[in-house]
Amino acid sequence: MSQAARNLIESDRQEFWKPVETVRHTHADTCGTCGTEFPVGARFCYVCGSERETPDDVAHSQSQRSWTRFVDLGELVSGMGLSASCLVAFFAGAVCLIAAIAVVLIRTPMVQTQFDWWGVQLWCVEWLLASIAAFAAGVLLKR
Repeated sequence: MSQAARNLIESDRQEFWKPVETVRHTHADTCGTCGTEFPVGARFCYVCGSERETPDDVAHSQSQRSWTRFVDLGELVSGMGLSASCLVAFFAGAVCLIAAIAVVLIRTPMVQTQFDWWGVQLWCVEWLLASIAAFAAGVLLKR
């Protein structure tokens, strides 16, 4: 019995048969134009004549899609799991927060008197209150 197990282990180490390496397509096996399946190894569709997409073309189209998905409100809503109104309130709060930071960075070097400084602080507080209100509206509008 031990001899049979030893022979089995030794046969696993030896390769008696090695499959032929073939070129495998990692992209779609159907034509993007007409929907016909490509024959194995074909570069062009035999029905409409359009060229098969290469992996570089697929990666390029996916990178273009990745930028457009940030602009598409429907995909953002489904991706984040938030309602559209909640998402709009979040973006409004983010814009107000950025405006508060911009007021401080842009107007503070121009301050010459104490009244100017108080004016900058008042603008900053107003933008921060607006951002808090927008974020609170987003939380309240959440499903």
